[in-house]
Amino acid sequence: MTSAVPTSESPSIDKPRPSKTAVAKALGSAMIGNWFELFDFIIYGYFAAQIGRAMFPAADALTSILSSFATYGVGFVMRPVGSIVLGSLGDRFGRKVSLIITMFLMAASTGITGLIPSYAHIGYAAPIILVICRLLQGFAAGGEWGGATTFIVEYAPPNRRGLFGALQQLSTSLAVVSAVLTALLLNLVLPAASVDAWGWRIPFLLGFLVAPVGFYLRAHVEDTPHYTAEGSDAPVRPLREALGRHGGAIATIFGSVIIWTVAGYTFGAFLVSFAIRILKVAPSIAYTGTLVGALANILVIPLAGFLSDKIGRKPFLMASAGGFLILAYPLFAYMDHARTGASVILTTAVAGVFSGLFSGVGPTFLCEQLPTRIRYTALSIGYNGAVMLFGGFAPFIATLLVQKTGSNIAPALYVMAAALTSFIVIAFTPDRFRNPSL
Repeated sequence: MTSAVPTSESPSIDKPRPSKTAVAKALGSAMIGNWFELFDFIIYGYFAAQIGRAMFPAADALTSILSSFATYGVGFVMRPVGSIVLGSLGDRFGRKVSLIITMFLMAASTGITGLIPSYAHIGYAAPIILVICRLLQGFAAGGEWGGATTFIVEYAPPNRRGLFGALQQLSTSLAVVSAVLTALLLNLVLPAASVDAWGWRIPFLLGFLVAPVGFYLRAHVEDTPHYTAEGSDAPVRPLREALGRHGGAIATIFGSVIIWTVAGYTFGAFLVSFAIRILKVAPSIAYTGTLVGALANILVIPLAGFLSDKIGRKPFLMASAGGFLILAYPLFAYMDHARTGASVILTTAVAGVFSGLFSGVGPTFLCEQLPTRIRYTALSIGYNGAVMLFGGFAPFIATLLVQKTGSNIAPALYVMAAALTSFIVIAFTPDRFRNPSL
């Protein structure tokens, strides 16, 4: 699959280089919002069982988990809506405006989630309020990743775009580490009964406290030099232009991202509950495994981004998709056979390396398929469409596959199908890392 070359970008437009202070502010403001978004979504996945028992009436434990994961997935349904609304605002009125809105919505919905009374106290109002919060979070997230990615990559020097994109994605791995450490600490300090009763609420309230820092940074940063240079040439109808003139690029982004999001949420959010509930691994070991995977991710991401500025993005992307295609089944089979903490840790470490290869170059690779004037909108639509359909419901689908097939290895087939699809799309997509004009 190929995409249209971004012909609307004009190399003659003056794009002054920002100061080091401006670049530092840009990196900080974008990364903290991205951290906030993923921290919330991961924490929800880690405490899906506790949230399910608190918010949903259920006849058995697995049904309760399924209900919780279904609500987890509902948040992703709103991501394409947020990508259209916030992406269009970002292309028409500036990236900064949309990024401030996303921070406000994420902060409010996250804080409320931690304060919702349980089903035992307010009945069906509990799951209804929870769903509303997830919808608001999903709407905000729809504009967050595309906006933060666009913001950072547009601030980068031409020969450092890969590295800058990697730094943006590094914030997601730091969110994983933060979420894992928070969950691990709670499970070590509090009795299981306390975690079930009220301890699961603490991470949502702690995440909420980070919001003022994000507000401050985003309110005191200038918009990107690329967007500013566009001036009065900003599109009046970004969505129409993105779909009408760059539909091929959006489809390419959509297809490329499938394995990235499926692997992330399968080996992240799903694997913790899978290891604890099905493999009967101690919660502390399951969280440690995810932590090891995140640390592997952190080590690989900046290295891949740095090297991609020299040799291109595609080698890393294809290695990532190919690795998941070949090893997903053996890894799940090994965990099911061994049923040990070591098998879980090894699986998450391998997944962390392959995910890191994609995360280190993916943001920049996707940005380079699009021109500045509609980049926010088109990037958000392509990315969030894939996240909604394939990533957001990955924990639910994986759990359902185990339930319906009776095989604990079944989730690997979902990962393999996603990997094959993305591998083919990436293979036929041009690598524009040498293009001096973004």
